[in-house]
Amino acid sequence: MSYMVTSGLFILRRPLPVRTAYLRVRYASTKSCDPLRILFCGSDSFSIASLKALCRERANSPETIASIDVVCRPGKRVGRGLKTIREVPIKAAATQLSLPIHEIDTFTGWKPPKPQGDPINLIIAVSFGLFVPPRILNAAKYGGLNVHPSLLPDFRGPAPLHHTLLAGETRTGVTLQTLDTRDFDHGVILDQTPPPGFSIPDPDTCDVPRLLDLVSDKSAQMLVSGIRNRIFVPPLKSAGWRKPDNEGALRHAGKIQPEDRHINWRSWTAQEIFRRQRVLGPLWNNVVIGTGSSISGSNEQTKRVIFTKMALDESIPRVLDSVKIDPGVVFTLSDAQTSANELDQPLYVTTCDRKTLRIDEIKVQGQHSAPAYRAAKKANMLNIEPPSVSLSINPWRVLNNTGLV
Repeated sequence: MSYMVTSGLFILRRPLPVRTAYLRVRYASTKSCDPLRILFCGSDSFSIASLKALCRERANSPETIASIDVVCRPGKRVGRGLKTIREVPIKAAATQLSLPIHEIDTFTGWKPPKPQGDPINLIIAVSFGLFVPPRILNAAKYGGLNVHPSLLPDFRGPAPLHHTLLAGETRTGVTLQTLDTRDFDHGVILDQTPPPGFSIPDPDTCDVPRLLDLVSDKSAQMLVSGIRNRIFVPPLKSAGWRKPDNEGALRHAGKIQPEDRHINWRSWTAQEIFRRQRVLGPLWNNVVIGTGSSISGSNEQTKRVIFTKMALDESIPRVLDSVKIDPGVVFTLSDAQTSANELDQPLYVTTCDRKTLRIDEIKVQGQHSAPAYRAAKKANMLNIEPPSVSLSINPWRVLNNTGLV
């Protein structure tokens, strides 16, 4: 039996994370406060869980929460011709709860409402996206609160769940903090999951929606508990935290960018690739395709290739041991006796830790997702010639961050 290997090449990145431990201080409160007139700023399902919990608390304890007004971003036009308006999810939830809704894209020039003629006295922002300015916070008697799904100050930023899973953490937590007048996620920590945090369910398979369900409920509970205990009433008592001497710097949970899905075959192990695929969705590379002999050739162009279906394959014949295939080189492995079915065969690629991945489906820019070999051949990505030996390598040319490799 003879085999043919036909190939291509891919990319690079990323530093390993570190962890921080925290110290929690519990206390009982005898504080009192005025009935709360809350301005709730939110957007997504994470903030909806907290809003619903506050509404239940208001129904059970109207003397504690007098009113809730909701602030959200206006809907955005999306789709072909921008004819469809996509509303933020919390708008529908607030409508269902019969709450007043205020849609703003900036706080500049905007004045908070006065329910029953009295000013708002507590701002609560949960996954909102806009920075609440000092003018608004200082006008509220009790300032502002925020719940954040991480053990702050670790994983500050807009995407803590993604970065928690990308870091391979097995435990996490939630934090209740004040809204800082200068920066996101730098408020006084008022309450926090005790270290080392609660367990992430099935951390090797857990994805963002599953973790979101868990932290949404726990965050809502912590927020309501903070309202009941009036921990927002001065003097504030910090829950505290400490960083062990043997641990590194705090990690920032920055916004997920397209480049975070851009595979770096030279440094990402198979575990890293599949972890990113699980957390971020399908990964991608750029490839130069066409018939020209150089990147400046008139018949060549760069297109993005998205790996819509990819899995670890441990069944590749040992015949590959006789050929050196660099990480990121995409190849086909076909039995000459079954070449009639070649369009339905997968593509393969090796990783920097010598694992073989099977690419079953890809989406070439400008095309629909299709079986990998079929899509690659249609896009003229494979440079196949009759092999003169059992194995023949003919690389794709694939771009990385610095050019062709």
